[in-house]
Amino acid sequence: MELLNAENLVAIGTAVLGIAASGVMVWYERRVPRRKRIGYRVQMDNPIGDDVRSGRANVRLGLFDEAPVMADATLVLLRVENDGSQGIDRDDYTGPEAHGLTAVFTGRTIRGVSVTQPSHADHLMDHFTAARGFGYEGGTLRIPRVPLNRGDHFKLLVLLSGGDVGDAIRLTGGLRDGEVHPNRSATPDDKAPVFSRPARVFTALLTASVLVLAGIIVLRDGSRPPIGCERGTLTVVGSTAFAPVLRTLAREYEKDCAGADITVEARGSEAGVKELAAAGARSAERARSVIAFSDGPMGDRLGLRQWRRPVALSVFTLVVHADVDLGPQGLSRKELNALYDGTVTRWSDLNRAGRHLPDLPVVLVSRDAYSGTRQILQNGLLDQRWEMAPTTSLDCRPPARVTARTPVTRCELGSTEDVLAKVAEQPGALGYSELGLARERARAGDRKDGRGLRLVAVAGEAGDVRRIEQEGSAYPYRGVEYAYTHGAARPGSLAGSFLAYLDEGTSRIAIRDHGHLPCAERQDLCGEAPPRPE
Repeated sequence: MELLNAENLVAIGTAVLGIAASGVMVWYERRVPRRKRIGYRVQMDNPIGDDVRSGRANVRLGLFDEAPVMADATLVLLRVENDGSQGIDRDDYTGPEAHGLTAVFTGRTIRGVSVTQPSHADHLMDHFTAARGFGYEGGTLRIPRVPLNRGDHFKLLVLLSGGDVGDAIRLTGGLRDGEVHPNRSATPDDKAPVFSRPARVFTALLTASVLVLAGIIVLRDGSRPPIGCERGTLTVVGSTAFAPVLRTLAREYEKDCAGADITVEARGSEAGVKELAAAGARSAERARSVIAFSDGPMGDRLGLRQWRRPVALSVFTLVVHADVDLGPQGLSRKELNALYDGTVTRWSDLNRAGRHLPDLPVVLVSRDAYSGTRQILQNGLLDQRWEMAPTTSLDCRPPARVTARTPVTRCELGSTEDVLAKVAEQPGALGYSELGLARERARAGDRKDGRGLRLVAVAGEAGDVRRIEQEGSAYPYRGVEYAYTHGAARPGSLAGSFLAYLDEGTSRIAIRDHGHLPCAERQDLCGEAPPRPE
């Protein structure tokens, strides 16, 4: 074997560059820890009055010449943008006021403001209302808590009087785990460079090395599948809460591994483990092509405990219709139990000092008995370990006439997505969901037509994956996602390969992206170490 062939030399060079890049990234992470950033730029600051103190006299017609405050008027175009690496939610603004940011035009007085947004972000305008803090006084402009996806921006065209062109303009505000900072001035839609010139050259060299190495490998043998790939068919059943992760990983595995066919059929945790156990009772060989995922160890009582493996820590949350604002304290354990045992039938029954809830009937939107999300709620939060209120409705709607003796309305639905949709639609509804999907639906909700939902804290503790991982939060509504097989997964089988794939780096990233914590990285939070692949 020739050690100094072209492929090995490129591989060594690529490895050296990769190590150097890792060192640079470690330095960057230590020196620049904040990733949520709001940048602002003054893209125009021009005089429109006849006062020539700025040295730029102009000719004016119409309103510019007739209005008395226009003698020393100026127009400013201010661009506000999310130039960080993460999206920014309304709750990421940390100021005590209703608004999120403050723009100060030193020495000038604001006469009017116009807001514009890019065509692809038509939701931003909904936040610029007086109720959300939008307004101005003197030279100070209050900007609402506007959620911004990565790369989103909006512009403020401000008419001012007094002062001079070039007087200081500052944008301030608090941002959790982030900062508000000025960017360089630019033409209206020019984007500031993300990397310096040396960084771009370094990145180009590293990319070229990797492409050369990949080209050599492909040219030598283009038919070789990625390491660990297996062919065949596999059925993944169980948890609807974890189903979005599984669908993503199944697609990625099929993309990387030709000949693999993975079907995800999510009908609930208990339904999944029962299906696996039944398949094993009929044919042990056929059951080897089935994996069941469960919120919590629901397969243990079916004799599958010895073949379970923890995959992820899942965090769940209670959700209510947008009309029910429970505040940062949410529900106490006592209130939660009173709701689910049917003692409290109207939200106004939970009113106390500082909290005024609407006089709406409570509607309990629950999962069916096969749901692991429901089992974790019962085992972790409810004293009676069961949702005691009986099912009284098929469509999750309270009766037209409600009296003091009318029992609480309760319905059961088959999936997490169905629960979220019904809670967002039905006034007075209370339900539960996996945290990541609930946050996504809460952000996407439109409260203008009576739809929308809110996430609910438990005894003042809100569901937060980051706080659980980094700060040791004791938030109770969480549980381990388990994968069950019937018998040990055989080496060389598609089931064994897919389970091993769940522990790989790219799969861990996907698990985190969906709001879960990989057990392969946080065994302490999952309660046990995942078994090594056989």
